[in-house]
Amino acid sequence: MTDIQDVLVLGAGMVGVSTALHARMRGLHVVLVDRRGPGEETSYGNSGVIDGGNLYPVAMPRDVPTLFKHALNRQTASHYHPAALPSVASWMLDYWRWSAPERLEDTARVMRPFFADAVGSHRELMKIAGAERYFRQDGWLELYRLPQSLAAQDRRLGLSKEYGIRNVKLTRDETLDLEPHLKPAFAGSIWCQDADTVSSPGGVTKAYAEAFAKAGGRIVIGDAMTLKKVLGGYEVETSEGTIRARQVVVALGPWAGDLVAKFGYRVPLGVKRGYHRHYAPKGNAFLNRQICDEDVGYVLCPMEQGVRLTTGVEIALRDAPATPVQVDRAFRAAADLFDLGEPVEAEPWMGRRPATPDSRPIIGAAPRHEGMWFAFGHGHWGFTLGPATGKALASAMAGEPVHIDLSPYRIDRWK
Repeated sequence: MTDIQDVLVLGAGMVGVSTALHARMRGLHVVLVDRRGPGEETSYGNSGVIDGGNLYPVAMPRDVPTLFKHALNRQTASHYHPAALPSVASWMLDYWRWSAPERLEDTARVMRPFFADAVGSHRELMKIAGAERYFRQDGWLELYRLPQSLAAQDRRLGLSKEYGIRNVKLTRDETLDLEPHLKPAFAGSIWCQDADTVSSPGGVTKAYAEAFAKAGGRIVIGDAMTLKKVLGGYEVETSEGTIRARQVVVALGPWAGDLVAKFGYRVPLGVKRGYHRHYAPKGNAFLNRQICDEDVGYVLCPMEQGVRLTTGVEIALRDAPATPVQVDRAFRAAADLFDLGEPVEAEPWMGRRPATPDSRPIIGAAPRHEGMWFAFGHGHWGFTLGPATGKALASAMAGEPVHIDLSPYRIDRWK
């Protein structure tokens, strides 16, 4: 160790990489630390949707019939490990409470500034990184099999108009004009036009990391759990030795809770596990954009590796063995809508989404440790909100005006 850096960023997913790049763009000397390469955990395996028009968080069902269906543990949208329930029961109860309609609308309003900045923030980094080849700028589709499911979106569409969000209801025929290789086994769709999609989330994350390195940032392999407070800042052990910095950002996703607990911060951070698998389309079939089968609970994603089928939520202990039963359920359901062929890889991939019960990330300064910052808990939206988070946090770290009020995301809001 020969010098003191300005910032250590722990975690090289989309949130951490974006924060590191934005901090470097502001002239700070930054070291990005992870146990793996950039974009090789959750940021690799998501649906690749940058949904600037998102309003409501992914909620837990509240009506008894739907809860009963999920309790039977046979749904595509959800799966749970019974053995995990005692450990996650308190978090799930809080999640259920925060899924009340009035609380969902409150969260939608609180989160709106970040989502409104999502697409623009990505496009800014896309140009800096030269990552244009990954991006499609024509929205994505939420498909509804049942007419009543489509009609139930009218309240949300009204709120979309209030915010100027371009979410457009389409008939089945209008949907097929956009995606001619879909089968007509659905009532209609919502075309979410204020969204970009990408063909490789991991590739985009790595491109941003390469831009960070080209700008003078350092990327090293290290163990974030070795972080400790020292005189004048923080230090962590890496493959290049001990690295010290005046400030540190914890952007460790589902592992963040373990680290911040060492410093006395207890956060209700749950883990929503999810899976994906790639398939070759049959014949000449193709998709132009991501398609979410809303009534079943999976997404079809045109990716570089093939059509990625991503699943809903699995409630399990973070490090429990994989149980990808939802992949098989989704594959069978998808046959009604699109012709998927053989799988590309031997086994499904599994990732972990770090989730708070109120579906709001933890972003901002540590209340009891000067120079420590938090950026984790984005749930389903880490890839979408990574650059907007990085911009806001880097501005705060550099002492600049922050374009988004970070007070609703403070770590001590559950007291």
